[in-house]
Amino acid sequence: MSRYCSQCGKSQKACICKWIQRLTSNVELVILQHPSETNRPMGTARILKLSLANCHCFVGENFSEHDELNQLISDSQYHHFILYPGEGALTHNQVADKLDNGEKVRVILLDGTWKKAYKMWQLSSNLHSLPLIKLPEDLQGNYRIRKAPSDNSLSTVEAGYHILSLLQPEQDFSPLIESFNQMIEFQIKQMPPGVFEKNYLQS
Repeated sequence: MSRYCSQCGKSQKACICKWIQRLTSNVELVILQHPSETNRPMGTARILKLSLANCHCFVGENFSEHDELNQLISDSQYHHFILYPGEGALTHNQVADKLDNGEKVRVILLDGTWKKAYKMWQLSSNLHSLPLIKLPEDLQGNYRIRKAPSDNSLSTVEAGYHILSLLQPEQDFSPLIESFNQMIEFQIKQMPPGVFEKNYLQS
């Protein structure tokens, strides 16, 4: 028997599949994952991939010549947006106002640290013509076991949850956050006494 789950890729002991709920979404997500994120034990993009049937995930740093991604973004039946707080980024309300009822939407997420996501954005020239969408600035992240540059830094699954919830308020995407929280709680319980408080709790 393999030490690792064939579905989520985590060790059998840390398998997250029991917390995953399959969800439907009219908005498709496309995750562009930096190679450094693929083997992180606490990477959260896998929650999105396991939960959402229409979620795509590609690994790389420069996606300019990525055939599958280019095929997706060339599909004129979809409106494509990049979730990135750059200059001119639209709010979810501005995006909603631009769309007629029933139009198809894909949102591209950059999965990596801020520094690596910025480099992915710079290198991938095929993304530069796509409009940006941003999340509200007052959102609080709950990635308690990974150092973050600010309180409103979000994990990939949190970012995915919020953008889906904002663009589709009639649907319940809370199972994404519930799976994330369960994973975090499990990892905290595996730490020796005092390690979490010493290394992650802010004074």
